[in-house]
Amino acid sequence: MTKTRPVLIHTYLSWECPCSEFATACNLWRTHLVADLLDESRLFEGLPQKLEVWMSHGDEALELPAGFKLIAKSPSAVAGIENAQKNLFAVQFHPEVHHTKRGTDILRNFVLNICHAKPTWTPQHFVDATVAAVRKQVGSGRAICALSGGVDSAVAATLVDRALRDGSKSRLTSVFVNNGVLRKNEFEKVQQSLRQKLGLHVVAVDATERFLNKLASVTDPETKRKIIGNEFIAVFDEEAQRVEIEEGEVEWLVQGTLYPDVIESISVRGPSQVIKSHHNVGGLPEKMKLKLIEPLKELFKDEVRKIGRDLGMPEEVLQRQPFPGPGLAVRILGEVTPERLAILRECDDIVVNEIKSAGLYTKIWQSFAVLLPVMSVGVMGDQRTYAYTCAVRAVHSEDGMTADWVPLPHEVLKTISSRIVNEVHGVNRVVYDVTSKPPGTIEWE
Repeated sequence: MTKTRPVLIHTYLSWECPCSEFATACNLWRTHLVADLLDESRLFEGLPQKLEVWMSHGDEALELPAGFKLIAKSPSAVAGIENAQKNLFAVQFHPEVHHTKRGTDILRNFVLNICHAKPTWTPQHFVDATVAAVRKQVGSGRAICALSGGVDSAVAATLVDRALRDGSKSRLTSVFVNNGVLRKNEFEKVQQSLRQKLGLHVVAVDATERFLNKLASVTDPETKRKIIGNEFIAVFDEEAQRVEIEEGEVEWLVQGTLYPDVIESISVRGPSQVIKSHHNVGGLPEKMKLKLIEPLKELFKDEVRKIGRDLGMPEEVLQRQPFPGPGLAVRILGEVTPERLAILRECDDIVVNEIKSAGLYTKIWQSFAVLLPVMSVGVMGDQRTYAYTCAVRAVHSEDGMTADWVPLPHEVLKTISSRIVNEVHGVNRVVYDVTSKPPGTIEWE
């Protein structure tokens, strides 16, 4: 018999299934269910008969393809099928997310017991292999890195800097752009941190005016993201030309794209929808002068932090909470204006500082403020006010693919609310977001 390569089909990530009905199970909504294991399968070896899983629902499978058998089902849908002879396995739920309790065991069974892969991956092996690959890819050329100040781009820059460093000089220029939608004092703080703590060659570009001019009167979230993405690339092209004049030709652009960015930003195949377009994935123009290097695009956030520790990066940098590429533009619902940005920066600064004061910052995946286009009546002293509403958001997550809202202590919420309405002119109401992902995304836009 011809030996076949094992294939695990996950219908959320890949819709390549030999059964058309099964393949069209659409990603309309997801829920936590119990799946019953119906027959022995190497995929579920060592697992209990009932599994808690996070499942996508939509169309149902009316019949299975020839040679396949049903190995798991939920009360309302097919949960798993296999063709053991052809080494084909398919699941309708999400084994990779935290909500599927034994998902890691399922993936381990597939990778180790079915594919017979060796568990040799370590952060240090990744670092060594990536440094070698980048050296070969870039050769004697030069690169610039799109720095955001967050964990992802900082680790990507440090990796590539190691690959392109010749003694005390590096052929990598890291470009940190003030796109006008950064947090309070972030432009100054990030420059200092990246230069002093990581030793990177950082060029800081204040492009506030050009970004805000492009965003004027724009209210659609995806349009905001793509405007910021395209303007980023324009700035990088200009900086690349400047570096070329001063130091030599630049061909490469380094970005800190992660695997969740790729999953949620690009419909790889089939009917899966784009959840959001990032400036470093979906927002890229079709034609770019620079070629991309994305050394982290197959990793999740926890793996990136492990890589950073193996690179000797400080915890202060590695423990920074995620911040979206489009910045505060996707935390201001509606038009982005200097006035609204100033209000949100103050609100956000209060939220982050109080979360840190409570000792919760490193225990929470993300915590921030959102400015809503909702005006309401309030009372300040003896005066009637009509001002904005601020939403506070805090979530737990393992990888950003799914998230649960955090039950912040009442005293923390009370302090945040009191400080915002008393210290931030233009806000008279604070609400707390208790929505998980799904159905809501982590960011509001």
